[in-house]
Amino acid sequence: MIEPAQKGRVALIGLGSMGSGMAASLLRADFSVAACDVNPEAVARFRETGGEGAANPAEAAKGAAVVVAVVVNAAQTEAVLFGENGAASVMPEGAVFVSSATMDPAIARRLAARLEGTGRHYLDAPMSGGAVRAAEGGLTFLASGSKAAFAGARAALDAMAGTVYELGDEPGQGAAFKMINQLLAGVHIAAACEAMSFAAKQGLDLAKVYEVITKSAGNSWMFENRVPHILDADYSPRSAVDIFVKDLGIVQDMARAEKYPVPVAAAALQMFLMASGAGMGRDDDASVARLYAQVSGAKLPEKA
Repeated sequence: MIEPAQKGRVALIGLGSMGSGMAASLLRADFSVAACDVNPEAVARFRETGGEGAANPAEAAKGAAVVVAVVVNAAQTEAVLFGENGAASVMPEGAVFVSSATMDPAIARRLAARLEGTGRHYLDAPMSGGAVRAAEGGLTFLASGSKAAFAGARAALDAMAGTVYELGDEPGQGAAFKMINQLLAGVHIAAACEAMSFAAKQGLDLAKVYEVITKSAGNSWMFENRVPHILDADYSPRSAVDIFVKDLGIVQDMARAEKYPVPVAAAALQMFLMASGAGMGRDDDASVARLYAQVSGAKLPEKA
């Protein structure tokens, strides 16, 4: 039996570094939040903060007016919706599914059509901002979907976001905007890592390089954010190398389908692939600097 939607009830699927922060933001905004994750310890921690733990997406989604999926990719999103114990089978009619994974726009359109054919709404809403902004409720959502989808999800989005861009009335447009962002983000990370390893090869004071570049025209948000990981020799994953193996791979697939050249993004993808192949796939994406150091003999900071 499908339970009626309960206003103020949100299901959140995925309690990783992003999802846990988003769940906390929803709780602060006085939503009733049920969440699940493949890691039972993450669910237990969520219960300790006042949330409701669930065993699977279907259990979390019962009665929820909004279901937010904070998973890694399209395949996981499809499983959350339509797999065993998937949310789609129990979501109330008129409920909104908010898809936050980075994916090919064509797949977002396909998933949306399938869900909307059942009388539920699909909001294509990939996000940007990182774990810190997720915990602060300051994410940026790049969203597209019907007016009904936006209306149904608005209060929950506002609790999780600093900015919500409404980028069109059809799913897939938000995903396309996110891929442009990811193209730039991946290129900027690879460039920052290349520059810092090159600076190390020149024997420069890397802390001073960081100080100078962040006040100069060569700066970027990714340089400013990722280089401290290199300076601290801290490669614990805030965002893993394999995330950009995936995302820049999607860029390549999209570009190939359009017969559009993306040589700079392709070069960046190769660096992430090499870092992953060297055993750094689950490490912080600033590990691309370590790869450059390995092949060049540059000396990067090491843990004391």
